[in-house]
Amino acid sequence: MQSKGFSVEWLQELKRKNDLVSIASNYLRLEQKGRRFWACCPFHNEKTPSFSINAEDGIYYCFGCKESGDVIKFVEKMENIEFYDAVKFLADKAGMQVPDLKPTEEVTKRQKFKERLLSALDYAYKHYQENLYGKDAVVAQNYIKMRKFTRRELEDFKIGYSKDWTDIVTYLHGKGFSDNELVSAGICGQKNGRVFDVLANRLVFPIFNAFNECIGFSARALEKTDFAKYKNTAETLVFQKGKIVFGINLLKKYKQQHGLDNIILVEGQMDVIAMHKGGFKQTVACMGTALTKDHVSELKRYSNNIVLCFDNDGAGEKATIRAIEMFRGENVDLKVVKLSGGKDPDEVLNSLGAEKLQEMIDDAIPYMQFLIEYNLKNFDLSKPEQKGKFVKAVLAEIKKLESESAQEPYLEKLREITNIPIEVLRRDLGTSVQIASKPNESAPISIEQVSNKAELFLLASMLHHKDYVNKNIDYRKLLEGNERYLDIIDKNMPLSSLYDFEETASDKMLMNMINFNFSLFQGVEERYFNECLVMVAEEKWRNMQRELNEKFKNCKDLDERKEIAKELGKIAVYLKTKNLEVFYVRR
Repeated sequence: MQSKGFSVEWLQELKRKNDLVSIASNYLRLEQKGRRFWACCPFHNEKTPSFSINAEDGIYYCFGCKESGDVIKFVEKMENIEFYDAVKFLADKAGMQVPDLKPTEEVTKRQKFKERLLSALDYAYKHYQENLYGKDAVVAQNYIKMRKFTRRELEDFKIGYSKDWTDIVTYLHGKGFSDNELVSAGICGQKNGRVFDVLANRLVFPIFNAFNECIGFSARALEKTDFAKYKNTAETLVFQKGKIVFGINLLKKYKQQHGLDNIILVEGQMDVIAMHKGGFKQTVACMGTALTKDHVSELKRYSNNIVLCFDNDGAGEKATIRAIEMFRGENVDLKVVKLSGGKDPDEVLNSLGAEKLQEMIDDAIPYMQFLIEYNLKNFDLSKPEQKGKFVKAVLAEIKKLESESAQEPYLEKLREITNIPIEVLRRDLGTSVQIASKPNESAPISIEQVSNKAELFLLASMLHHKDYVNKNIDYRKLLEGNERYLDIIDKNMPLSSLYDFEETASDKMLMNMINFNFSLFQGVEERYFNECLVMVAEEKWRNMQRELNEKFKNCKDLDERKEIAKELGKIAVYLKTKNLEVFYVRR
């Protein structure tokens, strides 16, 4: 009997030698209560533990997100790997030989080539490390002294030095690697038939995956050059920038040893090293590229609490906004650090010290607050048009929040900034709270009782962008005399922005449109809207009928009387059938 290529008996033995509690304790802080172990779920954001492990059965279940599985699935999700790789991971831990699943020749060849590349990269970073301490590495050693790197940072990050164009080539040739393997690993380039070190004369930072395998390099120029200051090795079979997080191996180790309250995400590897030196061991960075969904997935494996600590400049703000968009909908607690005293974390640490930076991290603001403050800087609220744009921009961000309870604090914040009534902001957002009528509140006034009531309902519905508004109607033809209000509706302005114009307060009709109480028509809005269409049309037809009757009475010309009679006949049909097609938009 086989399960995904493995015998059931072999998998049972694998699980017996890798009990779930022991494996999970490397990732989570477990607390035993009775026969179960509890922890905050690693698969969704929570403060009260709902993740439960049944040690006897070797299974887990989260009462919050309903995620469940065995030790293999747990490793799959925590390490973000496939089933086979999770099995191999656990087998290595238990000292078990993974059965031969007889992969295809192509798969075998690819896997062996991948292993050769990883081996070449492993030899390379260790050789670069040795180079750093040689007598011909003075320029690299001076740079390290200037940056105040200690031996701890050099060892933790395996920092090395590429002293020339050929040294690594000669060394790896001596280890039996071919030119093709060196180029395929990203270590070397090739030109005119000659292979050369692409990182020559640079300080070298090895890039490790979560399994502590060297998969590529990033390097910094140490002297003035026409080439880029920083350079990453090319993407390869084992290295894709859009998936790799710099420092992820150290983050994983730190979480296993000390637990993890949050992850600090910075812009570059130099900031990561500086932050680690300052004691912020939970710091990582993307590899010279914008944050991707793959990066987000990788980070979420270790924590749902993410702190963005990007550079204190325009580029850093834009990077922060891009990162926020990547994290949206990913169920993370996302905050933003407001740096001061330096352009980046490295400068802040050097100028103010780790204690001050820790205070800034502790005071990190929710990402929505950052977006509000960012927009506030970009609009002049003393100008009505700018204020309207600000409100529209912020409401667009608030609308992306997952629930009204999450939206409400930021609507209140927006109210404080703009002095716009909260209910108006809710209406602009499209989440106007339906308020039940008070017991002593009079029933809705019959539309028939007030001549402009039907027009008011139509105009208010259009202003509030109600879904039931009939798009086929030519409202300028139907609602003649209301061009001013139709113009306002056509501009598609946030309701809140209307308060910025002085004439609004004195325009009773407009104020009634803005503040229309749709709760009085709760459940019957669409019916009322359609009845109002007919009512306004009927009034228009009857007015026309009266005018034509008067004209017919006074007309002496026979042909003209015939035409008037013809029009009166049409109106009679309209009044009888209540057909509104005469007011339809001509396409």
